[in-house]
Amino acid sequence: MQLHPLLVPVADLLFPPRCPLCGEALAAQTGLCAACWGELAIPGDPCCDKCQRPFGENGSTGATCGPCLADPPRHDGIAAGTLYNPASRKLILALKHGRRIALAPLLGRLMLGQLPDRVDSDWLVVPVPLHRWRLWSRGFNQAALLGGELAQARGARLVVDGLVRRKRTPTLGGLGKAARARALSGAIAINSRRARGFKGASVLLVDDVLTSGATSAACVSALKRAGADRVMVACFARVLDEALDLV
Repeated sequence: MQLHPLLVPVADLLFPPRCPLCGEALAAQTGLCAACWGELAIPGDPCCDKCQRPFGENGSTGATCGPCLADPPRHDGIAAGTLYNPASRKLILALKHGRRIALAPLLGRLMLGQLPDRVDSDWLVVPVPLHRWRLWSRGFNQAALLGGELAQARGARLVVDGLVRRKRTPTLGGLGKAARARALSGAIAINSRRARGFKGASVLLVDDVLTSGATSAACVSALKRAGADRVMVACFARVLDEALDLV
């Protein structure tokens, strides 16, 4: 939610604009300082035609990366606002655990910068779900906040409860592919009340961080079983350590 223009000077007086990463004074409550903008890793071309993994200057446009050749994804592309590094990690932690939900518009704008033009008002925007206990303890779903920013910008419909997480899952970091699959087995499903709306739909699946891709893959599978025609994944930060030196 944006302040009315007449209230902006009052807000700036009560809460002087500061960079959310380093605390440097800013002219307006709109983003980061110049130095911190430079700390973000923004993926670009050339990249994989299936998952948008950056290739670097020596890559070829329209090529497919090794991981996608070895295990073709079920999704229809990934749009990552940034690559996961110390700067993007700090922003995510401030939003998710620091409860600084006012950061959602900033993170959403960075995601929009990578989102293809074809994602328009005909698409459905669906956040990766939290288990109800985690949602109650945190008070909000950060993926839903980011999805709301994207939906508003593109005139799309936000289906905040399109997916449900039926069981709590452990942290997947450090688990192998088989262990991740076991942990997520039966965990994510379509909300039966929304199932009919996904038949033939184009869906933008939204999350804050894309790590191994196991959770998003489970969501994509559920959406395609429900009849979705296309499912693209959008995230603020994507974990691709090997690509950080390429951007």
